[in-house]
Amino acid sequence: MEVCMRIGLIDVDGTRFMNLALGKIAAYHRSLGDSVEWADPMFGSYDRVYASKVFTFTPDFTDYYDCEVVKGGTGYDIHSRLPDEIDRLQPDYSIYPDIDSKTAYGFLTRGCPNKCKWCIVPLKEGNVHPYMDIDEITIGGRRTNITLMDNNVLASDYGIAQLEKIADKGYRIDLNQGNSARLVNDEIAGLFARIRWIGSMIRFAADTPRQIAEVDEAMARIDRYREALGKKPAQYLVYTMIDGDINECYERLTYWRDNKRMRIVAQPFRDFNNPNQVIPQWQKDMAHWANRRELWASCDFKQFKPRKDFECSEYFNN
Repeated sequence: MEVCMRIGLIDVDGTRFMNLALGKIAAYHRSLGDSVEWADPMFGSYDRVYASKVFTFTPDFTDYYDCEVVKGGTGYDIHSRLPDEIDRLQPDYSIYPDIDSKTAYGFLTRGCPNKCKWCIVPLKEGNVHPYMDIDEITIGGRRTNITLMDNNVLASDYGIAQLEKIADKGYRIDLNQGNSARLVNDEIAGLFARIRWIGSMIRFAADTPRQIAEVDEAMARIDRYREALGKKPAQYLVYTMIDGDINECYERLTYWRDNKRMRIVAQPFRDFNNPNQVIPQWQKDMAHWANRRELWASCDFKQFKPRKDFECSEYFNN
């Protein structure tokens, strides 16, 4: 008789967001009759432990496990991949008890045609290509609220066709990466207007000054099509990169402050080729200000005081 394995899981990044790889590993081992749990370094006993690390800047775990330890994810190795027999599975959502029975996570496409200096997706996954059908991710339509993590779904004809299918079936989705606003023509705007968005939130990216006008045009187009369908204006979230010139970043991150339907998420540039990178303090302070919506909406960055006796206007006087 085959002895079942005891499997432990470690989310090294420690975020509250679902780790899709660990969910699929759990599904695979439970299909074999193995036991699976979050690894407990003090009281757990395992035959194998899987550790997943998404971000290169996350420190590695330090706990000791007296068994085989399998490390994977971009944070360990940019070229690491799940075996196909695991990758094609849907995750075991039971390891995340806070995820309800109607919620799903997944990708329709993988890869990206762009080569942004802050993104490793093209290096890891190549050009954008089809990956999975929405009906697989929803497990035959049983999970109807779907968070999709595609990096550039609008750059793929397959991805757009999947979004059409989503609109036709009435699934509610969140495209939780920054969509490319320059790809939002009238066809895409009409499609986005038809889609049911979780939280009515549509996400874009504006990492350069040029993208401000592209985001404005995309939002205006989508709002026109939503109005024609009798829908309320959408809410928007824009991801912004902080890098280089403080004046340019200030102008870009300040641009939408008066738009009550808009919020931004800002992140200093991280060089994944430089593990010794030092992020300037002004970038940390600007991200802190921008990511606290109540601060961003009510206080200009130059008047923001992140520490006692320091006002960010001093950054502009040097």
